[in-house]
Amino acid sequence: MEVNTNFIKSVQSDKINAYYEVLDFIDPELTSILSKLPRNIIEKIEEVRLRNGKPLMISLGSKDFFVSKSGSLVSEPYNCININYKHISKTFQLISNYSIYSIEEELKNGFVTVRGGHRVGVTGKAIYGAGGFETIRDISSLNLRIAKEIIGVSNNIMSYIIKKPNTIYNTLLVSPPQCGKTTLLRDIIRNISNGIADINFNGLKVGVVDERSELGGTYRGCPQNDIGFRTDIIDSCRKHEGIMLLLRSMSPNVIATDEIGDEKDIKAIHEAIKAGVKLISTVHGDGINDILSKPRLKEVISEKVFERIVIIDNTQGVGTIQDIVDGISFKSVMR
Repeated sequence: MEVNTNFIKSVQSDKINAYYEVLDFIDPELTSILSKLPRNIIEKIEEVRLRNGKPLMISLGSKDFFVSKSGSLVSEPYNCININYKHISKTFQLISNYSIYSIEEELKNGFVTVRGGHRVGVTGKAIYGAGGFETIRDISSLNLRIAKEIIGVSNNIMSYIIKKPNTIYNTLLVSPPQCGKTTLLRDIIRNISNGIADINFNGLKVGVVDERSELGGTYRGCPQNDIGFRTDIIDSCRKHEGIMLLLRSMSPNVIATDEIGDEKDIKAIHEAIKAGVKLISTVHGDGINDILSKPRLKEVISEKVFERIVIIDNTQGVGTIQDIVDGISFKSVMR
């Protein structure tokens, strides 16, 4: 397959811009060093972790590194930048725009979505009230996860997902963690929503249930990621509840959600199918045999609910399409 160098350069540029967006929410004392990392490192960074009393840590390529006082990445935590309460406090102020009350509802989920669709995981002291878990105080750790939107990453597999004349196959994306399935799903949603003129696909109404705010990266009601112009998104909602809400209110042609598996999710999927709505979702797994070992997933696979099963791994880099299987015959459909 011919490599599109312009596309690669565009992806690298987007990743660098996303990194600098995240730096806007980190204590300037730290960003003065983080901003000086080499571009070839920046474009691979996935997470910036601040832990009170521990070294500043960077995650890239599924590996963790510490940041030295000289501004380089090292594998051992010696002569490194140590995070203190001031770093945590200042960063949390920037994340909350100096108003903890404005993000308290989000904190109940353990994370906050900031401008640009980046997600910040938060840990600390859990506070309970009469209604149960209320918020987090005395913040001890912040995990700033850089949003990884890659426009066009699904283009090469859309012909396997689209079903003529103008619908899609119920599709399940299967992969181990951190192999790119959410990034792929997001771009599939965009393609289904916008349509693809080259193959005479007109586009469909898509309802997205974004339980963990990873697909749309919604900030103040506006998705920060491109999920298409025929897409309606319900954010921070349990999957089974979101599916039913979309069925009742938005008349979608397709419902998309990330990481199914709960018994209630499976029940809601059956309701969507009864309503004639197509489905696209993801699940953690190392292949079909792995997901068949999980009773609830075995149920929907055995019922042949999903007509296409896309197997993803990282054997040739994150997002490698290992195979695309027909969900009825379990035979490969890849050409």
